[in-house]
This record gives sequence, C-alpha cells and structure tokens, in this order.
Amino acid sequence: MTSADVTADLRSLLETARAWAAEDPDSQTRAELEAVIADVEAGGDASDLHDRFDGTLEFGTAGLRGALGAGSNRMNRVVVTRAAAGLAAYLIEQRLRDTGAERGSVVIGYDARHNSDVFARDTAEVMTGAGLTAYLLPRPLPTPLLAFAIRELGCAAGVMVTASHNPPQDNGYKVYLGDGSQIVPPADADIAARIAAVGPLADVPRGGGGTVLDEEIVDRYLDTIAGLAQDGPRDLSIVYTPLHGVGGTTVQRVLEAAGFAEPAVVEQQEQPDADFPTVAFPNPEEPGAMDLAMALAQARGADLVVANDPDADRCAAAVPTPHGWRMLRGDEVGALLAQGLLSRGKQGTYATSIVSSSLLGKMAAAAGQPYAETLTGFKWIGRVEGLAFGYEEALGYCVDPEHVKDKDGVSALLLLCEIASAAKAEGRGLLDVLDDIAREHGLHATDQLSVRVSDLGEIAAAMARLRATPPTELGGLAVERADDLSTGSAELPPTEGLRYRLAGGARVVVRPSGTEPKLKCYLEVVVPVDDEGGVDAARIAAAGRLDALRDGIKAAAGI
Repeated sequence: MTSADVTADLRSLLETARAWAAEDPDSQTRAELEAVIADVEAGGDASDLHDRFDGTLEFGTAGLRGALGAGSNRMNRVVVTRAAAGLAAYLIEQRLRDTGAERGSVVIGYDARHNSDVFARDTAEVMTGAGLTAYLLPRPLPTPLLAFAIRELGCAAGVMVTASHNPPQDNGYKVYLGDGSQIVPPADADIAARIAAVGPLADVPRGGGGTVLDEEIVDRYLDTIAGLAQDGPRDLSIVYTPLHGVGGTTVQRVLEAAGFAEPAVVEQQEQPDADFPTVAFPNPEEPGAMDLAMALAQARGADLVVANDPDADRCAAAVPTPHGWRMLRGDEVGALLAQGLLSRGKQGTYATSIVSSSLLGKMAAAAGQPYAETLTGFKWIGRVEGLAFGYEEALGYCVDPEHVKDKDGVSALLLLCEIASAAKAEGRGLLDVLDDIAREHGLHATDQLSVRVSDLGEIAAAMARLRATPPTELGGLAVERADDLSTGSAELPPTEGLRYRLAGGARVVVRPSGTEPKLKCYLEVVVPVDDEGGVDAARIAAAGRLDALRDGIKAAAGI
C-alpha cells in the first residue's frame, strides 16, 4: 500500500469518526471520540481510532456485547439505539404477519453496570416511538426476572441490558422473544438485517419512556420462586455473595420466604458496584472471585457458600472439606440439582449442552426420563420440548422452565440450599450426595482448559491445526470418534467446534467462547467406582487422567 493510500484510508476513517460524533446523543462518548480524533489529526497513533470503527459490533444470538466507548465497534447509545430500532422493525413486521393485540409490547430490564439504565431508557423511547408498548422493570434486577416478566406480562419480546459476568468495562444487550427464550437463528439474522437498514439516528422516531413497572412484578417472581420450595429441614448456615451484582436483595427475600435463616452476606461485595472492585473478573468461575466468601464461611463455620454472578442468572457453590473450602464444578451442581428434581419425581426432558457432563443422561435414563443434548447456551436448552430441567457447565441452571425458560441463579440457589439442608439433617453434606451418584453411575470428572487471547487469530489458528492434523489419541486414550461440529448433524445445528469421543467414555470438546476472547477445551473422564477403592480412589485416578487430557489437547492444538 502506498503512502497516498494510507493517507486516503486515514482521511476516510476520520470522516467516518466525525460523522459518528456529529450524531452521537451522548456528550461523554462524543467528547471522548472528539479527543481521539484531535489526537490523530495532530499526528498521533491511529490504532485506537481504527479499532473503534473496525466494523460494527455484531448482533447475534447473544445479542450485543462489547467494551463501552465511542465508535461502531463499541457499546454506546448510538449502537443501542440502532439495535432497538432494528428490533422494533422486526417485531412490527412479525405482528403484522400474526394479527394480535395491537402491535405488541416489550419489557426491558437492566443490571447495575455502567450505562445499563441509560441504554434501557433509550430502548424504551425507541420502542414507543415505533408504536410499541414499552415496560421498564422498576430498578436494576436479575436477568431471570426479565425472562419471567416476558411471559407473565404476555409481551412480544424482552430486552435485558447486561454483560453478565464480563469485565467492568463491558456492557451488553440480550434479546428474548415472546416465549421467554433468547433468540436463535434465523431471528438473530433477521433482526441484524433490520439494524443494518436503520438510517440516520435523527430519523429514528422516539417516544416517551414507557411504563415503569412497580414492585408487583418483582413480588410475583419472588412468590413463584419461593413456591418451588418443599417442606423439609431448614437448618443450614449459609454464606452468600452477589459479587457486586443485582442478586442480593432478591436472593435474601427468597431464602427468607422459603424458611431459611438470613444468610451471612460478604459485606465488601453486597452492594451493586459497576467497577467490581474486589475481583479481577466478576465471574464465580474465575480464580479468586470466591475467596472472600470462602474466608467468611471458614470464619463462621458455615455449611454452604452460594454465589451469583452480577446479573444473577448463574449460581455457584462451595463446600467445606477436611482440607478447606472447595468450589463445586458446574457439572457437580448440575448433578445435585438433577438428583433433587428426580427424587421429587419431576417428569419431562432433562437437557444439557454438548460441553457439559454426560452424567445427566445416565441419571435421566435410570429414572425413566427423556434426555436431550443441545448446543451451548440457554437459547437452545430453553427450547427443548417438554423441558423439566436444563443446565450447562458454566454455572447455568433452569429448575423451573414453566416460569423461566432461561438460566436462573436465584431458583437454582434455593433448590441447592434445600438439598444441602436435607443432607445435613442426615449428618451428611453435598459431597456425600455426589459420592452416592458416583457409586451408582460411575465417577464423571470434568475440567476445562481456557486460554484467553489478545489476538482472535490465535483461536482460528488453533482450530485449523486440529483440523489439519486430527489427534488419534489424547492423554493416552484412543480417539474413537471425532466430530467437526461446524458441519452440523441431524441432532445439532452447525457451530464452530470439535468433539472427540475417547476410550472409556472420556470426551474432549474444543470451541471458541461466544462472549469472550477465549479458546475453551472441555474435558471429561469416566471412572468406575469399585468396592475396594471406593470413590476416593476413583477421584485420584480421574484427576490423573484429566491432567493427561489437558496436556494432550494443549499439545495437539498448539496452545
């Protein structure tokens, strides 16, 4: 490329940035962008400006998610307004095809992240400007409450402004349709096309701020969740943390309504705080995120630690052991919740994702219940016909699909506390319940290798290496079958990923994260439990096999 071409490209970039700034309704991001433009015009480095306008933040099945800031490749009021206008156009077209009550309504929720309330208000004004009815949840509230409200109010769609457990500099925009499930293809592409067709921002009609719902919708959700509780023991010392998110008040009210004593809440993380000052990443899965909660539990001699991520759609747990507190894996919590529901006789399909443990299928079969596997994400799990229970290993659990067809960290937390209190009444703990499950079905041990990258090209290169040179063994276990998930199958739509089925029931799945710059490798081994060594011996054997699998996939992928 010649110097003249570089100059032309830079001129074009600056023109695009100036045009963006001219229509930006937010004084903060407008000033931010004008400062970047001025620096580039003065001869400064243009890489930041290039990145801000390197395409448009992509709208997909996860909606929108990205770093806050000015530019088409960031989360800001311009991007959100265009997304809302495109969604409104899609909903109006759908309603015209399906005659019903006027043109439909949209309920909008938001968490406590930076600008979540602003993005929610913009969305409401665009919806009313398009002739739709807009309802706003009364305050920052959990994502599952938004999913509940869609069906409870009979809305055509719902929008949740949240970046879930992403870093503090991010925000996002999650879209649900009237069945209360997150969007899946082809709706995502249809909405994206209408977003792309939105003209100048000044031409997007804006109305009032919609109707702000009162606390009744919150009470209805809380009553519904508390109604899941069954009679039984309630003697349980609980430590809870909302990780600076919006779950705190909701969880405490649900536990109280179900008859549990007030949990001890981690004081430093009790109030919503968009900067998440006590954690590197506000995700219970990340190292260190649960340290304060486990330290408090140790000091109080508690029975159980439970936590939500910042928008309270995920639930994490930790339990005491002779060697200190231990986090339960997502698959372990999934097995405990499934056992609890199966023991209640809950009928229907038990479903999980392809990267979660195969244990759920064995548990469902033993109880005479159907089982299904889906792609990752509750947008797929929530759509399973006749769903009784769904979970994914990333701490997402749906225990009440009749009311919330999405992961719900509040209802899952309540059920887990019930299971723990019932076990305590028998002089046992959750690890004892897991041992029972292992004796019946074999020890299913899972782990994950997660590699965060600064260059997304590293992920593509790793996937290409695995396809070019498919492994014949991993960790000393023969690869009995390899599936390229990008081609799809009769059971699963296409998705970027590779699955290896290994000798002895072991499994490895490799896929890029859908929400973060990570390559994820999901590992599972199955070890029979014999009378001689028992569960402890099986766990030791499983740990060694998982280590070998981790080393094997790292070498094969070159990561």
